[in-house]
Amino acid sequence: MKNLRTLKKYFLKYQKKLFLGFIFILFSNAGTVYVPILMKDAINQLQQNTTTHTLLFYATLIVLSSLVAGIFRFLIRQSIIVVSREIEFDLRNDFWSHIQKLPLRYFQNNSTGNIMSHATNDINAVRNFIGPAVMYSIDTGIRLLIVVAIMISLDWQLTLFALVPLPVLSYGVYRIMKLIHEKYTKIQEAFSVLTTVAQENFSGIRVIKSYVREANEIQKWKNLSKDYLNKNMNLVRIQAWIMPILLIITGISIIIVIWIGGAKVISGTMNLGEITAFIVYLGILIWPVIAFGWVTNIVQQAEASMKRLNKIFAEPYEIDDSEQTDYSIKEIKGEIEFRNVSFRYSDVLPNVLNNINLKIPIGSTLAIIGHTGSGKTTMINLIPRLYDTTEGEVLIDGVNVKKIPLDILRKNIGLVPQESFLFSDTIFNNIGYGLREVSKEKVIEVSKIAQFDKDVETFPQGYETIVGERGITFSGGQKQRACLARALAIEPNILILDDSFSAVDTHTEEEILKNLKKYMKNRTSIIISHRISTVKDADNIIVLHEGKIAEQGTHDELVALGGIYADLHFKQLLEKELEELN
Repeated sequence: MKNLRTLKKYFLKYQKKLFLGFIFILFSNAGTVYVPILMKDAINQLQQNTTTHTLLFYATLIVLSSLVAGIFRFLIRQSIIVVSREIEFDLRNDFWSHIQKLPLRYFQNNSTGNIMSHATNDINAVRNFIGPAVMYSIDTGIRLLIVVAIMISLDWQLTLFALVPLPVLSYGVYRIMKLIHEKYTKIQEAFSVLTTVAQENFSGIRVIKSYVREANEIQKWKNLSKDYLNKNMNLVRIQAWIMPILLIITGISIIIVIWIGGAKVISGTMNLGEITAFIVYLGILIWPVIAFGWVTNIVQQAEASMKRLNKIFAEPYEIDDSEQTDYSIKEIKGEIEFRNVSFRYSDVLPNVLNNINLKIPIGSTLAIIGHTGSGKTTMINLIPRLYDTTEGEVLIDGVNVKKIPLDILRKNIGLVPQESFLFSDTIFNNIGYGLREVSKEKVIEVSKIAQFDKDVETFPQGYETIVGERGITFSGGQKQRACLARALAIEPNILILDDSFSAVDTHTEEEILKNLKKYMKNRTSIIISHRISTVKDADNIIVLHEGKIAEQGTHDELVALGGIYADLHFKQLLEKELEELN
């Protein structure tokens, strides 16, 4: 139960409603346990040749007691079950808020399906504990105490005999629930794998169809589904033992009561009304005993789920505002400096960047070029603090980025990543995603700069056209230009383009670069590209090689240097000439 202790703050928030639910449970059980007493008195009156009026009186009391129990039973659900839904709402929101603040490193190490499993199955399992499990635990606990107390008052010896089988039941349930806990954990893991595969298939449906791998994916899904089914069937087989064990043992208790109690009635030490009430009370005890096993099952599942959720909640934000944050900083102008910067993704991996020293003046354009894996993307990810440096520091306007409030830092940086991502929403909302208030004029303006406006005009619904999931209905070039428009819409003081024109033809690229030169005047731009044509007009160009700045200068200076940049330049010129000849 130690993992469920983290729910304490949620229980305290709704303690008044829970206390009210506890009061309702008391009144409901009072109505329930009073019925057998009335039955006992009514039966004893029958033996004394009572009047119809007296029997009608007892019948009315029994109906009223049952009505009271029913009304308060309804109020119990309206209080405790409603609280469980409210706590589920709070827990889900807290989970989502925490996930949003976790660093990129977490999402690289954990699959989407695994995270989705936590957000759905695990939170639902915890909600079942908060609602039904808590409600029935208190309800059956109180009923058990009241009923056993009344049974003892009727005949303590008979009560003792009737309750003898229950310790055996408790041990049996304990053993079964331990197995259930183990099986349920494996089921959650299998479901996580299923969710991951489903998500990957939906996102990569183009690749699957292009390589004609539908049959393979169907078989793969069947195998995973079969594994998930087998794990569930193993759990069901174990759960199937709970009810027979409960019914057998409670049945033994009833047989004991009838055998010993019947003998007492015959001998005259108990009357017929008392033995009837005793049997009814034993029947009332059956539900608490059954509920005990059911609740134990829910608690075991919730414990396993909360353990996984607690593990996520324990994940540090790593990148967040801290004590050194200077909240007086309200804007950034755009001067960037890398000072002795080194970076590695984990302690067991080598450095991706090594002792980078670089200054980017306000309003200038820096181009970064280099072979795949040279550290280009890693370098620019340090500017908006998607990662923090391992050694050294990144400064903006002479201030360490760790001291700049994170929201101020990122609001002033327009980042267009390598992988173009669009939400399943309208084009208008995708472009205006970074703005609180979006005007159509702004969306059209940045679309024109990104050379995307003409594409939008070809769509029947224009900017209200729904984009397929992850932009699946767009071409690669359209996605890149839509993402560029989104970055420009926030009017960033720093614009970072990470190979953002790879799917755009050279003519369109030239037009975009011309537009950007005007739009980004007096603002800082960083362009990563493999095309020399994209970077040749930059104020400064650096060539990264194995995590170090191997070359630096203008286009003409680097061509004259005759190094890595010059080799790339001449190779691309040759490729262009060959294309023109063909």
